[in-house]
Amino acid sequence: MKVMETPLRGLLVLEPKVFGDDRGFFLESYNEKVMAEIGIADKFVQDNHSYSVQNVVRGLHYQVRHPQGKLVRAVAGEIFDVAVDLRKASPTCGRWYGVNLSDQNRRILWVPSGFAHGFGVASDGAHVLYKATDFYRPELERTLLWNDLELDIDWKLKGEPILSAKDMLGRTLRDAEKFD
Repeated sequence: MKVMETPLRGLLVLEPKVFGDDRGFFLESYNEKVMAEIGIADKFVQDNHSYSVQNVVRGLHYQVRHPQGKLVRAVAGEIFDVAVDLRKASPTCGRWYGVNLSDQNRRILWVPSGFAHGFGVASDGAHVLYKATDFYRPELERTLLWNDLELDIDWKLKGEPILSAKDMLGRTLRDAEKFD
């Protein structure tokens, strides 16, 4: 597993080893021992799969009191995946980082707890799989406003964004609950 550090401490881009031939390919997307060796020792309790059409923006979501770390990958299509550091003690609190994840580059993003997470769909559609370190708790979920001017995220969309009602009503970075 190749590990690429980002400007946000703990947020990692991973490139698994891919073994391909004329039949197709094989890759190991998760191995507890390998993850522990690169510093991801979190226990995963839930796997999620979403499908979204082009220009959908999902997020930026996070949970208070039971934050989720997420191991995210696009298994079909392409997304621009974004994480925002919400850790009060972090020197990069309030900063974001984005990376393209696709079925072509096979990259995986490790989003530790303490970050808001979201993605925009760049291809006609995208299937996204992610492992979470805590269970989804809707009463603890918060949404950071996807188009907050302070964040100024370029979602790299090819048209008007498609959002859920919840995501349209997110809080600004200034008003967001942050992690101690």
